Amino acid sequence: MAVSANRLELLQIADAVAREKSIDRTIVIEAMADAIQKAARSRYGTESDIRVDINTRSGDIQLKRILEVVEEVEDYSTQIALPLAQDRRPDAQIGETIEDPLPPMDFGRIAAQSAKQVIVQKVREAERDQQYDEYKDRVGEIINGTVKRVEYGNVIVDLGRGEAIIRRDEMIPREQMRYGDRVRAYVYDVRREQRGPQIFMSRTHPQFMVKLFTMEVPEIYDGIIEIRSVARDPGSRAKIAVISNDSAIDPVGACVGMRGSRVQAVVGELQGEKIDIIPWSGDPASFIVNALQPAEVAKVVLDEDAERIEVVVPDEQLSLAIGRRGQNVRLASQLTGWDIDILTEEEESSRRQKEFTERTDLFMDSLNVDEMVGQVLASEGFTSVEEVAYVDLEEIASIEGFDEETAEELRSRAREHLEQREAELDARRTELGVSDELRQIDGMTTEMMVKLGEDGMQSMEDFAGCAADDLVGWSERKDGETKRFDGLFTGLDVSRQLAEEMIVQARLAAGWITEADLASDEEPEEVEGEAAEAEETA
Repeated sequence: MAVSANRLELLQIADAVAREKSIDRTIVIEAMADAIQKAARSRYGTESDIRVDINTRSGDIQLKRILEVVEEVEDYSTQIALPLAQDRRPDAQIGETIEDPLPPMDFGRIAAQSAKQVIVQKVREAERDQQYDEYKDRVGEIINGTVKRVEYGNVIVDLGRGEAIIRRDEMIPREQMRYGDRVRAYVYDVRREQRGPQIFMSRTHPQFMVKLFTMEVPEIYDGIIEIRSVARDPGSRAKIAVISNDSAIDPVGACVGMRGSRVQAVVGELQGEKIDIIPWSGDPASFIVNALQPAEVAKVVLDEDAERIEVVVPDEQLSLAIGRRGQNVRLASQLTGWDIDILTEEEESSRRQKEFTERTDLFMDSLNVDEMVGQVLASEGFTSVEEVAYVDLEEIASIEGFDEETAEELRSRAREHLEQREAELDARRTELGVSDELRQIDGMTTEMMVKLGEDGMQSMEDFAGCAADDLVGWSERKDGETKRFDGLFTGLDVSRQLAEEMIVQARLAAGWITEADLASDEEPEEVEGEAAEAEETA
């Protein structure tokens, strides 16, 4: 059968729109069917259920109205009497629907305009869905584009089949973009919104630098070299930590390239941003020393619980270690994930002297000894009266200038001091009204009970309502810096694990939970462990 000109034109338009908008031809034909359906409903009644079928090969258009078969008709636009339905289809039954063919219709000017709007809207929605589906899987990639316009510092980038935005805070400082400039950036987010997919790109994101190195260094692309961490001060300075999975390949040298060609290509893309390439190490102390390059480090002291490290540098290296406006130490902290305190050798010596003096004074006051004995104990590594009271007698007697009699006397005085202090603390506990039942908790000391009383907690129920953070404190990391918040037991040598165990004991004693509850909490882990073992066996 020959296809009429207007029908052929309909299919040609569908093909052209589908190619231009890069969407499925079926979607365009469905949009046309919806448009014709809307025009037909405006002619035959908006309450009518009208269906439109377009033959995708011939272009034939069939209009039909769906009618429900009923015994008594109430609405002629949606219902048909059973006898009439059976005239058209003998097996028709009440409750079923039949199709009532409608004659072809000519579009008036208003109907044609309305149909055009429907088609445009449907095609635009399909185009947006197509863009979203295409770019949502490209998050984490670098994409090239052309600057389309600049609005209030935000750069709108034409990607060819979509638009992206580089917000002002995602641009490298002092970088100027003009209409028509070629730009490449890192896609970090794609969102489906009412006005269409929003593609967000960045030139300051740490992963932008990672992807640039991956493009310039074949060993990174092949997985021989890994970039473990990145810290950037966009447009100014950056540090990256690299490690090689092949001992024959130097990770730093591979990233620098012959005469610096590889790293210079990245530096050029980042508007001259200086890049320090640092060998990654599993040892935190070595890694941090490397991260502080080019400064030389004399000594490091780690506090693993607080993820804090003290770095001692020669006096003349202090400004280099800190960097301009603290840049070097800030980037090193971001790169390693540790808080870094920089001290000069003179400052560290002064602090050590202060700590020595404080310990000496402590022993002089607590043990009623002269300054020389206090200094000897402090220099031998004793840090508290408890250590003197409970250490082996031989360890004190072995100190040069001491004998067993002196050691016994020192230990006796230490124990007397502790007993006196315990009595004072217990009196304070009683004054604060802290219940003696708290002593049932393993690990609970009188000093801890005083701390609780000073915070208004007196009973087992009060203590049971605590969280571990309330007791030992917590840390919050923001903008590359960690802020430490003290708890009630800060300074009393209480670990988080001990605090949690004490709270559980309190809740058991208060009747909040039972041993069965604890057992049921542990069972899933055991079951998972057994399941994993069964899988391994299988």
